[in-house]
Amino acid sequence: MSSSHRGHGLRGRRTEQAALDRLLAEVRAGQSRVLVLRGEAGVGKTVLLDYVQERAPDCRVVRAAGVECEMELPFAVLHQLCAPMLNSLARLPGPQRDALSTAFGLGAGAVPDRFTISLAVLGLLSVVAEERPLVCLVDDSQWLDRASAQAPWPAARTGVSVSWPGRRPC
Repeated sequence: MSSSHRGHGLRGRRTEQAALDRLLAEVRAGQSRVLVLRGEAGVGKTVLLDYVQERAPDCRVVRAAGVECEMELPFAVLHQLCAPMLNSLARLPGPQRDALSTAFGLGAGAVPDRFTISLAVLGLLSVVAEERPLVCLVDDSQWLDRASAQAPWPAARTGVSVSWPGRRPC
């Protein structure tokens, strides 16, 4: 646990911590869950995402954050989130693999349509979740690029998406 959470825990966040702990316990028990954290800037959403990451050492955790200067770059946040999983790209069907490769600049071709990208992202998350529970953390949604914001993954806003082996994320 980081020094910010060690010992005293998150001050005034017992309710939120309990909800996040329940969510992770349910995932470990084989249930798929999605949680979106909403609130004004500075209320502690990032700290709660840190808490989830620290509480999920047995899960695969991938994390991304919107960045204002990257808002005009298509798929910037989606690439940031999926980059650690691209070693599983070969396990996707050809059209999905090609769509993500093109969208992420790994291959040449026309920009794939949103439906194909959606299938590819869901496919990639599902393939990775077969290995062990997957936790996707996305922060600073106000800075998501348009293409990433339209992605099908439930963590398209600041939040937590968790899935487990053999199941598609909700």
